[in-house]
Amino acid sequence: MPNITIYDTTLRDGSQTEGISFSVNDKIKIAQKLDQFGVHYIEGGWPGSNPKDRDFFNYYKNKKLKNATIASFGSTRRAKISAADDINLKELIKSKTRTVTIFGKTWDMHVTDVIKTTLDENLNMIADSVKFLKQKKKEVFYDAEHFFDGYKENPKYALQTLLAAQEAGADCIILCDTNGGTLTHDVSQIIGEIKPRIDVDLGVHTHNDLGLSVANSIAAVVAGCVHIQGTFNGIGERCGNADLCTCIGILHAKMKMKTIPAKNMPKLLETAHFISEMSNWRIPENTPFVGQSAFAHKGGVHIDAMLKNSKAYEQVDPHVFGNHRRYITSELAGKMPIILKAEQIDVKLDKKSAEAKKLLKDLQKKEHSGYQFEGAEASFELFMKRHLKKYTSFFKLEGFKVSTEKRFDGKIFAEASIRVNVNGEERFSAAAGDGPVDALDQAMRQALTKFYPRINEMHLSDFKVRVIDTQAGTAARVRVLIESTDNTDSWTTVGVHENIIEASWEALIDSIEYKLLKDGKKK
Repeated sequence: MPNITIYDTTLRDGSQTEGISFSVNDKIKIAQKLDQFGVHYIEGGWPGSNPKDRDFFNYYKNKKLKNATIASFGSTRRAKISAADDINLKELIKSKTRTVTIFGKTWDMHVTDVIKTTLDENLNMIADSVKFLKQKKKEVFYDAEHFFDGYKENPKYALQTLLAAQEAGADCIILCDTNGGTLTHDVSQIIGEIKPRIDVDLGVHTHNDLGLSVANSIAAVVAGCVHIQGTFNGIGERCGNADLCTCIGILHAKMKMKTIPAKNMPKLLETAHFISEMSNWRIPENTPFVGQSAFAHKGGVHIDAMLKNSKAYEQVDPHVFGNHRRYITSELAGKMPIILKAEQIDVKLDKKSAEAKKLLKDLQKKEHSGYQFEGAEASFELFMKRHLKKYTSFFKLEGFKVSTEKRFDGKIFAEASIRVNVNGEERFSAAAGDGPVDALDQAMRQALTKFYPRINEMHLSDFKVRVIDTQAGTAARVRVLIESTDNTDSWTTVGVHENIIEASWEALIDSIEYKLLKDGKKK
């Protein structure tokens, strides 16, 4: 089995995603994270196109990464000038990267209609550019742009473009599905037809416009490609690029091919989520290998089988990639999540017992009224401990009041006052906030800080509201999910009510109670 080279283009192709804009510092940090994970090549950008990419390459001119090689990206020379006079190629040399990736036209339509030159001149542009870079002692990767579309229209000419790059000394030729419209069986067939004519390594670069980028990348490897280009989390222009997280996971777990060092594979989840944060691009929960739900089990039959043999409903071990198995609590899951959660708080429950049956009935009743514990595990733990008498509340609410005012200058002003009782001592507090929930949160903190100073370590990091029964109009129940974070952990709580302030209060109180509980303020 050949080793598969992983070439990451998150910093270039990924930055072309609508809504994503990396700063120079972002790009440096992402490159460092990718290097720690162990990718082989990191495409830093196009040094001739903008100052940001130029600054990135200047930063890495005198720095050597531990595992990865930085590659610069550009195009073949322009028509009717020499490679030595081409500004783009000069910038690639100035970037001082050992590896340079250039793209050229494969599809005859692009040659004649887009860059408006002759087919012969395009072949010269490819050959001259590769030869010029090789004379400068560069490792040259040639991206055959629109290869699959070009081959389907004019296979003879598309092959000629590859041979021009090969004869000029390209170290690897990458076959690009630039429009993302090639079907998987066509990828396999076309590579099978051209591979006997190519003597250098072949790679693949796919886009996801048909949702086939990963499948096409894997098919290309099966057909003989040894180099995969893609982005972390599949970000990229239009529908994105091949998701390297999924490609690496498949190659490692299912095909037993060497990509990233096996010792680094548990960092896959961490790396994916780091880049997600830097991109401000949320990873879908059902993303293979690195999604929150990738190894989550909700159905009762599934959970029962998983407890007997993890292979029953999982085809890979989540820990290999830094992920973990989760059993989801819902009315579909039966008693097993309740039994498992009880064990975590040192309570043994027989799933046939009256207590377990009552817990399940109460859980189903809560979910029927709109509670969703599968996304709010902190609230579920509190629900369990309250029912099992394993927990006493840290404070008692005496009452609260919230007001919101829009002032003459258009600014919204919210204020909350609250009265709580802690171990017989009454405490009153009032605070202003950006909104009613923020004001309530601030007032609660002021009231409780004297008794529980570590409450100031936590803050609300996310707030979601969903209308449950839309047909009820303004009287509809809403579900509020609050995500909270402290120095070491994050957790989510839920509240449901017809009044959005009350629903928010329920979720907020659970969040504070969970923080105090986990800090061991009360047994």
